[in-house]
Amino acid sequence: MSTPDITLASGHAIPQLGLGTWMLRGQQCKDVVKEALELGYTHLDSAWMYENQDAIGQVLKEIGADRDSLFITSKIWHSHLEYEATLEQMEEILRDLQTEYVDLLLIHHPGHQGVPVERTLAAFEKIHAAGQAKSIGISNFSIEQTDRARAATGLPICTNQVEYHLRHNRERLRHHCHAHNVVLTAHRPLAQGDLAQDEALKQVAAEHGKTPAQVALKWLLQKDMIVIPKASSTAHLRDNLDLFDWQIGDEEMARLDGVGADPD
Repeated sequence: MSTPDITLASGHAIPQLGLGTWMLRGQQCKDVVKEALELGYTHLDSAWMYENQDAIGQVLKEIGADRDSLFITSKIWHSHLEYEATLEQMEEILRDLQTEYVDLLLIHHPGHQGVPVERTLAAFEKIHAAGQAKSIGISNFSIEQTDRARAATGLPICTNQVEYHLRHNRERLRHHCHAHNVVLTAHRPLAQGDLAQDEALKQVAAEHGKTPAQVALKWLLQKDMIVIPKASSTAHLRDNLDLFDWQIGDEEMARLDGVGADPD
């Protein structure tokens, strides 16, 4: 089944489901990415810090991937937030991925060692103008940090990628970002596998004949979020694609909402 898209503030569409590649490296990364693409994934989430973009680039070249059919996200690490350093890291990202552009470029973490977000986003504007990033965004930003980023550039801040799962239900942040057309992307959407024994989750999963992990991801999707679960087995890659022809009911959503308090 094809993955539905969300239209970003930039006008570009992002597949609502992506493959998270954190902790996938070397040959394992190549094998997983290749299999994911064969199964129908089109959205790959990566980062300079993950140390795997060369492996991803090799796979894309080896299989002759149609670049225009893919959505690739990368991120600038907090050690490279100064203007020139951002530009240099961007060139390395493109070399490793063997591509002329990324679809979405994020600031991986907010200001490190006092670098104002305005300086980093000035570099993002140059990268965008050069056609090296179609859309830009942020990651791990609070409400206040998101607003500062929005005010710091004339480009739309399209996404904020944050840890978000049943036990880390960040409704205030989600509502605030969505009110300003900043889509939330949930990283660690399964709390690194630590959700499976939650009773509410197991009950809803049993009612639908799905796995707890599938219900945890579906809960996020029904909140109009993007999810990027990491998967390294064929079974999990397939399970994560089986999310779009069924729905969690309103009462079930409310039950799941009660699992974790809003920490923000």
